[in-house]
Amino acid sequence: MYEFAVTPAVTQLRRPGVIITDVTPGGLADELELAPHDRIIKVNGRTVRDYLDFRFQTAGETELTFRVKKPDGETVDIEFDREEGEDFGLDFEQIVPRQCANECLFCFCKGNPADARPSLFVRDEDIRLSFLYGNYTTLSSITDDEMKRIIEQRLSPQYVSVHATDLKTRAYLLGVSEERADISGKLKTLLDNDIELHAQVVLCPGINDGMQLEKTLRDLAAHYPKVVSTAVVPVALTRYNTDERLTRVTPEFCRDTIKQVERLQKEFRKNLGVTFAFLGDEIYLKAGMEVPSRRHYGNYPQIEDGVGMVRTFMNAFEKVLKNSATESNRDEAVQLARQFFKNVRTHPAARVPAAVEATDRQSIASSRGRKLFGTILTGEMFAAILKEQIDKYNHLTGARLNVIAVPNTYFGGDVAVAGLLTGQDYLGVKDEIKGDFVIIPKHTIKSDEPILLDGMMFEELRSKFSIPVYDLDLKGLIEFLSHNWSPERNQAPVR
Repeated sequence: MYEFAVTPAVTQLRRPGVIITDVTPGGLADELELAPHDRIIKVNGRTVRDYLDFRFQTAGETELTFRVKKPDGETVDIEFDREEGEDFGLDFEQIVPRQCANECLFCFCKGNPADARPSLFVRDEDIRLSFLYGNYTTLSSITDDEMKRIIEQRLSPQYVSVHATDLKTRAYLLGVSEERADISGKLKTLLDNDIELHAQVVLCPGINDGMQLEKTLRDLAAHYPKVVSTAVVPVALTRYNTDERLTRVTPEFCRDTIKQVERLQKEFRKNLGVTFAFLGDEIYLKAGMEVPSRRHYGNYPQIEDGVGMVRTFMNAFEKVLKNSATESNRDEAVQLARQFFKNVRTHPAARVPAAVEATDRQSIASSRGRKLFGTILTGEMFAAILKEQIDKYNHLTGARLNVIAVPNTYFGGDVAVAGLLTGQDYLGVKDEIKGDFVIIPKHTIKSDEPILLDGMMFEELRSKFSIPVYDLDLKGLIEFLSHNWSPERNQAPVR
């Protein structure tokens, strides 16, 4: 889920229209004297609710009338012609998300500390964000108007948290009535209108596992290819989850689940030609089992849900290790990383704010050309895999890189993924850090603001270290390591 897409909570009544945030100088909108803070409320007489409406209502139109409300309250109608496909040169405000009204047993918001960053308590249930960013919705409270909008505006694919196709089980998990939990009719309507769906199952031991899981996966697979894929991810419980109905995921449970789902995956590949149902990486790691091969994941339809991310990293890193003898081969490894670590869910129409570059890029670039000596911090779940690859890199290049598994003391419980580490977690291992620099996972920093999950600013974190602190995602790490290794300046250590 992309945090910037759900950051603003609904704190005010929404006025009609969509607010302009930026106008390209010399563009069509500039010629029409549109300006930031203007609100477009109608296009050719049709009401505009957000920029998706604007995009839909202007698509293919060459003769247009905008009704615009100026900041001073004046309303004007602007009639104009444009060339087919001509860009308006406009940027708009982010969509304010529709809020979720479910009481899901496993909702991660219930597992937050009371002093967590406010945006972590925002629960979105918005079909627009599902289309734009790949956010999951339950469809439990979707309105008829929203259903019509998905179909009319072709907001496909949609990402749906199904969790269980057995109605009683689904209602129990969502904390709502069976009537509200029943989305069978809605799913049929969407599928009948050729709206593609990706499904999700948050697996809760003793509730929707075992035969319930098998029923869910078979029911969803029956609608392939319109239901494109299903991700099965384990429930994550922090030390703040006190609901006695929830049971922690154990290694034994993960091994049993893998055995069960592998049998279904084999059946799906035979009958459908695809794996269809994918287990989250965390299930394999917690089970102590190897993640599946590249072929297993197809085109990685659920990678943003933590499905196939480890395999992608391992394959890209192997390219670094095997093919770094020449500059062209190093570039191949970098391109592979860029290809597979890209944001596959975000639609081109999504408004994505400029990412904050928290790292001092000039400083990190200055380290190139010399053997690396530093520390990489990651979550306990991924540390063993990363350490294995980094050890190989050290042996081949003479680098001295140290991998530290950082315990999550902020959320606690069984939270061990890198993406949920906080400033205080990093400071907890400060005395173990060796070398000239330290690298932390980039996705622990808010995408459009340099702040960590516990509210610590990135600059504050950096100030507490005597060495540079770099924020890199897996793609950035591979690029960094690739560019710091060439046969001209690195020699394998003599054993």
